[in-house]
Amino acid sequence: MALLGEALEELRRQSFTGRDAEVAQFREAVRGPGVTFVHGPGGVGKTMLLDVFARVAVEAGRRPVRVDARHLTLGADALPTPVDADRPALFIDTYELLEPVDDWVRDTYLPSLPGDCPVVIAGRQPPRPRWRADPAWRVLTRVIALGNLPADDARAYLSAQDVPVAMHERLLAISGGHPLTLSMLSDAVRRGVTPRTLADLPDVVGALIANLVDEAPSPRHRAALEVCAHVPATTEDLLRDMIGGDVGEVFAWLRGRPFVDECPYGLYPHDVVRAALDADLRWRDPARYSDMLRRKLTVFLDRVLATPHEQTRLDLLAHTVVLNASRSHIAALSELPPSLRAYADGLREGDRASILEMTAAWQGAAQADLVAHWLDRRPEAFRAFRGATGDLCGYTACLQVTEADLGADPGVDAMWQYVSKHGAPRPGEAVRIWRFFLDREHGQRPSPSLTLFVACQMLDIIQLGGDRGWSLVSAFEDPERWTPAMEFLDFWPATAADFTVGGSRYPVFAHDWRRAGITEWATAMHARQLGAPARPPGDGIEAPVLSECEFGDAVRAALRQLHAPDLLRQSPLLDSRMIRRNTRPGTPAVRTLRELVEAGVAALEPADRELLTRTFLRPDTTQERVAAALHLSFNTYRRHRDRAVTRLAAWLWAHEIGDPGC
Repeated sequence: MALLGEALEELRRQSFTGRDAEVAQFREAVRGPGVTFVHGPGGVGKTMLLDVFARVAVEAGRRPVRVDARHLTLGADALPTPVDADRPALFIDTYELLEPVDDWVRDTYLPSLPGDCPVVIAGRQPPRPRWRADPAWRVLTRVIALGNLPADDARAYLSAQDVPVAMHERLLAISGGHPLTLSMLSDAVRRGVTPRTLADLPDVVGALIANLVDEAPSPRHRAALEVCAHVPATTEDLLRDMIGGDVGEVFAWLRGRPFVDECPYGLYPHDVVRAALDADLRWRDPARYSDMLRRKLTVFLDRVLATPHEQTRLDLLAHTVVLNASRSHIAALSELPPSLRAYADGLREGDRASILEMTAAWQGAAQADLVAHWLDRRPEAFRAFRGATGDLCGYTACLQVTEADLGADPGVDAMWQYVSKHGAPRPGEAVRIWRFFLDREHGQRPSPSLTLFVACQMLDIIQLGGDRGWSLVSAFEDPERWTPAMEFLDFWPATAADFTVGGSRYPVFAHDWRRAGITEWATAMHARQLGAPARPPGDGIEAPVLSECEFGDAVRAALRQLHAPDLLRQSPLLDSRMIRRNTRPGTPAVRTLRELVEAGVAALEPADRELLTRTFLRPDTTQERVAAALHLSFNTYRRHRDRAVTRLAAWLWAHEIGDPGC
């Protein structure tokens, strides 16, 4: 009668897929002495691979000796002593538990084994430096870094588990090919669940957290893990900004985790660990999750702005776009691929012909003619997207337009007419239009170029100058696909500005930064990331945008109403860009207005400052008596008063339109 263990072994054998290169490497190693060191994060399939290696050892006429360090309760001396006559092959699993006696294993235990005994060690960490420092062990040690299953092997595994083919790509996207995650997702499918993300399966997330992530030694270590899961790359300074205090020891601990890798920008965890940590914290502690996202946004924006080179800023943003998009339910965002080694660049010689050729091929001759017009008129507005070899793979153009640019491009004409109707740019305010985007091979379908294009738009928002009036996007051709994504980014469909070129209709998306500045934008983005209620994109589009003359009249009225709160609360200045930009969280807009008026008065010449203070800020008598106290006739006083008010209005107007000299 067959044993239950034999049946289990056969089922495991049938479900095993892939790892052909690793098995071939062990077939060579099993012929003689030496150590094969297999390392990788939890759930990546080390134990399953050791099962296969054991069968290979049997085929080679050897007797497998299996040891799992989790079961060694008597200390290191409980390790077995294989007998030479048995032609043994030794397999040690969960070796990370034996790391305290690693020197003894390497220098004493392994040298005592039979001379031709192959050894396989499997653990979460790679061999310690002393294995590589010893020239003898360096020759006799083979290292296998075990990663996730390649896509074809992962599909083969899902087929072996009878998962419907229609679900393969979704499960691959969720798991990234991580074997344990694939196994748990397959089980969920068998239970009738159709997961969209790991967040749909709290039980799976809990199991992955327990298996993948070592127990953090303190709340600060756990917080560091959660930060690492939510930023593209973690450095000591970023960790210090996020969790505070001395983070040297915590960062070193994080760096030593087997599921954490390094890149030029810092540390980052494996994708499945990111997803599991994100889903776990969001489910377990929604309030802390929300707070961390808010702090992360502030810290990350500061970090981007402090980065000196635009290429590095774009790299950071491209990583962030892909990371955040992978958690999105919006198809246009969730399908954005990594930018790989693609990068944004200025135009080079020969780019013009390539850009026009790809535009004509994808969007027709009429659109190509418009691209040619702007290449001649605004070449600095174009960014070229290049692959690793420097070849042009796509492009975009962001035009800053004025009324002088009208008449050549029906798209620009339509958008200018829209902004003129809904809030014409005031003197010094810019209108920027993302007018073109294409990838040479993929058009506007997912590509590294598309990811870079989105990153360029995000960088443009982050680097908003005080002079920005409008941003518009008219580069996309598919409104059904891109409307949800653009609304998530707080750009509303400006359907009245949609236009047609060469038979193709281009939707327009708009954002007026005077009505919803960077603070409101960040607040709305944060709420939408959490799935919390957020103001609709375009909310407040009907709020007036004051002209300079209207603004001056509102300042004069506000001065008269400074000590009449009910009247001041009706001031149109409270909806102004100046107030939104300077209002602190929790501070009433009326208080901000008073503070700005006082700051403006303080910035004036002494005579004007005294006159406005006595008349409006701290009036304690009539204006006639103020004139007498200043030794002025009343007519002269009124002339000086009106001149001082005009100067104050000019100071406040400079803050309204973002004059950098104010």
